[in-house]
Amino acid sequence: MINLYKPVGLASARALDRVRRLTGQRKSGYAGTLDPAAEGVLLVVLGRATKCVERLMDLPKTYLTTLRLDVTSDGFDSEGEIREVTVARPPSREEIEAALRAFVGTIEQVPPTRSAVKVGGQPAYKRARRGEALDLRPRPARIDRITLCHYAWPVLEIEVACGRGTYIRAIARDLGVALATGGCLTRLVRTAVGPYTAADAWTLERLGQSTDVRSAVVPLDRLA
Repeated sequence: MINLYKPVGLASARALDRVRRLTGQRKSGYAGTLDPAAEGVLLVVLGRATKCVERLMDLPKTYLTTLRLDVTSDGFDSEGEIREVTVARPPSREEIEAALRAFVGTIEQVPPTRSAVKVGGQPAYKRARRGEALDLRPRPARIDRITLCHYAWPVLEIEVACGRGTYIRAIARDLGVALATGGCLTRLVRTAVGPYTAADAWTLERLGQSTDVRSAVVPLDRLA
């Protein structure tokens, strides 16, 4: 397995293609998709490690995200058309922290319509792009911790530790509803998957410059 740092603007599948060319290993995959607009830890599995994908996807994840509370968009991120939201009164730091505490634990979360969750056998985002009205059902999500790292209206930065299947964009949406504000991600970084951190991840550039790509590989018997 390679702990890869996926850059912004590159789809997870395209990042995998780049790793395949560098390693020469066709039997490969990744554990947990990152949207093109997101960056950070993407666990790329090679050879026999492809059988470990489900186990790796079950590892806890940590995200660092920046949000704006004065705007929103269809996808609750900066990829869609940004719309300003009229806010009667900017919330205080204490009000934001209280609202965030309500999301900690096992909660019911409605996936964003522009997500990869399957609806009738197709990803929701594909149907949403065709203009179809989607009625997505709530799904259980486990959020272990949310920390408010910085707040200066209308921007806040939070760190989220969570389990598999949690949508950070849905947290932005639901936080906006709770605070009577907007809610839109402007940056999303997956900083850790289990013990594998962004600080220890390999960039595609570093892999390409390495004289021995095997030095980036975590052996099968050492996988978390």
